[in-house]
Amino acid sequence: QVQLVESGGGLVQAGDSLKLSCTASGHSFSRYSTRMGWFRQAPGKEREFVAGISWSGISAYYADSMEGRFTLSTNNAKNTVYLQMNSLKPEDTAFYYCAAGNLAEISDAPNKYAYWGKGTQVTVSS
Repeated sequence: QVQLVESGGGLVQAGDSLKLSCTASGHSFSRYSTRMGWFRQAPGKEREFVAGISWSGISAYYADSMEGRFTLSTNNAKNTVYLQMNSLKPEDTAFYYCAAGNLAEISDAPNKYAYWGKGTQVTVSS
């Protein structure tokens, strides 16, 4: 059974940084067809795509509002994907979720991902 576990969330001030981790277990992900996505959801809002990366780490894609501030990386030996978030803003406050799917390319659509973690809270104070 696939399990994704996020960690690294917390309460920070505007301008600070956080590094989220997503560790996968229970499945051998393919370097060639697995895509990992990060999504976030704020209270009263729909789930929003943040960024995605191939399991191999070769390709990554970011939502426009995150471009330049957020960076994805992978450590296949640890079955972990990282989301480095810099210059955080209060509007980045949300519950952040990690997702995985067997996809031909990175997708910003939540319904494309078959596996989800339970999420981690990120709160940015002004």
